[in-house]
Amino acid sequence: MKDFAALFARIDESTKTSVKVAALAAYFRTAPDDDKLWTIALFSGRRPKRMITATKLRVWAAEAAGLPDWLFEESYGIVGDLAETIALILPKPKGTSDQSLTDWITHIKTLSTQDEPARRAGILAAWEVLPTQERFLFTKLLTGGFRVGVSQKLMTRALAQATGQDEATLTHKLMGNWTPATTTWTDLIDADDPTADLSRPYPFYLAYGLDSLDELDPATDWNAERKWDGIRGQFILRGGEHHLWSRGEDLMTDRFPELAQLRDFLPDGTVIDGEVLAFRDEKPLSFNALQSRIGRKTVPKKLLIEAPVILMAYDLLEHRGQDIRKQTFTSRRKELEKLIKAVPITTPIRLSASVPFTDWNALAAERDRSRELHAEGLMLKRLDSPYLAGRKRGDWWKWKVDPLTIDAVMIYAQAGHGRRANLFTDYTFAVWNGNELTPFTKAYSGLTDAEFREITAWVRKNTLQKFGPVRQVTPHHVFEIAFEGINASPRHKSGVALRFPRMLRWRKDKPMAEANTLADLKEMLATYG
Repeated sequence: MKDFAALFARIDESTKTSVKVAALAAYFRTAPDDDKLWTIALFSGRRPKRMITATKLRVWAAEAAGLPDWLFEESYGIVGDLAETIALILPKPKGTSDQSLTDWITHIKTLSTQDEPARRAGILAAWEVLPTQERFLFTKLLTGGFRVGVSQKLMTRALAQATGQDEATLTHKLMGNWTPATTTWTDLIDADDPTADLSRPYPFYLAYGLDSLDELDPATDWNAERKWDGIRGQFILRGGEHHLWSRGEDLMTDRFPELAQLRDFLPDGTVIDGEVLAFRDEKPLSFNALQSRIGRKTVPKKLLIEAPVILMAYDLLEHRGQDIRKQTFTSRRKELEKLIKAVPITTPIRLSASVPFTDWNALAAERDRSRELHAEGLMLKRLDSPYLAGRKRGDWWKWKVDPLTIDAVMIYAQAGHGRRANLFTDYTFAVWNGNELTPFTKAYSGLTDAEFREITAWVRKNTLQKFGPVRQVTPHHVFEIAFEGINASPRHKSGVALRFPRMLRWRKDKPMAEANTLADLKEMLATYG
């Protein structure tokens, strides 16, 4: 655990990519295999589930520190992070521990099977032998909230340096439904066969946002298609079984059982990259229809009827067991067209149609039609491009429509996470409904660090009430909120839900009386919902 804590500190203290990669590579060269495997798991989001509530941890930590509850809560409000607060307020450790990262995670998993008194005793015993930084990490693991400022891409780069393997090969190896309980370092990293797991997807190829057409080659070098508003996924058919993976490496197979029909019509050894869409009468439905099925592991018949889905196929990555990602987009597209042409129209798969255009002006006109088609914009792909891994600049671009915007008043603020744990960065916004402000969305991105610091200082001076980590503030500041779509939502007081809300700018020039109204939102809903 000491070595892992030292690694975390080196990463957390630096903003330089090279320093973080070097620290990780050094760790991967020297740490025990079990700890290296768990480090990969933690850094790629495969952390243990929360096994104790934050409320109980707060009570137990306050008791162990000899603090009254109100003082602990005040400290928590200032620090902004529960694990960091606990690590700081506890007395100095009474002993020492040489247990490894794997040992402590095993301890946490054991505690999850015990009754509450045993859990409390086990947690207090751990706090008594761990120094501050290790206490912090142990508590983060307890809460299931472990996060670190390193992308999986940087972690993979460090692994490549430490093992001498190709980065793309390692990226593929780390995909799939593995956990430290189901594999070993040797099987996951050292094994030569990256396709041993038949369910394993390929790394997704991601597009850059397009700001100007000036940086592209002549229009004849490009294919255009709609950027559909669904869930990006890979459909995999190998060994007679099918699997559906989201871009975030979430296995979604059981959530969309209708796609099982494709096993009867596609050849074994097929991997298709596409978008899962709610779809009826040969038209995509809004994302709101699809959202009713997100998070469900079992889908009732009623929902299958109300929100049927298809796979809108973009690309073919594997054909009859052969990895064809290095072939040109044109070549892959031809094979994909043949596959889908042979599938009956009654099955839940469609080819994402190319958008015809003669020049960029014609394509711009097609882009302007996106919202009426429930699309987010256009995708541009160079005809001779291979299918790469991750976000690569040059061959694939997303040309989205301009976001919808509305001016709203901030009414609540909450501290952020990680390096922003001491800043109020998560805000709740409201619009006017008569003489009252009605909350309608939250947002936490879009401002600079300097702006977040300025707002944080204001929040501390203008707090009306505290609700745990949330502060109700004096209504005053107006922000322009950008979002991609709007849908009706009976779960929200406003009756609407926004798609991808973020803060576009802080409207210091605008008094709150001039913020938008709920009627304005309802008008947007009628137009774009």
